Amino acid sequence: MTERPYAQAINRLRDADLRPTRQRLALAKLLFEQGCDRHVTAETLHEEAQKSGARVSLATVYNTLHQFTDVGLLREIMVDSGKTYFDTNISDHHHFLCETSGNLTDIPAHMVTVAGLPQAPDGRKISRVDIVIRICDE
Repeated sequence: MTERPYAQAINRLRDADLRPTRQRLALAKLLFEQGCDRHVTAETLHEEAQKSGARVSLATVYNTLHQFTDVGLLREIMVDSGKTYFDTNISDHHHFLCETSGNLTDIPAHMVTVAGLPQAPDGRKISRVDIVIRICDE
């Protein structure tokens, strides 16, 4: 028996209490049904959506990526003030950022040791530590 088209995307959205709109389904399919962890920017996902025939604006892509992040389907990685990636791997891990190509590569969490952290300000707690190690071609 074959699975209906978009079945995985529909289930993932419903499990996250998101209504499976046409745009969300198209973007969820692109993000999650390729079988690997992905690091995308809104611009690269918009380009993929256009190539796949999905009619979705760049603003909708941004909004959808932030909605997916808010419900825990994606992890946002800000590498500088002008560049944000969205990661389909939501487990604890870190990243290499190739400054030449802009590619982001996962580093398993156990491969990075943090010797100490400052005390969080009063009334706050540290929720996560994200480390981005910048690399370049020699």
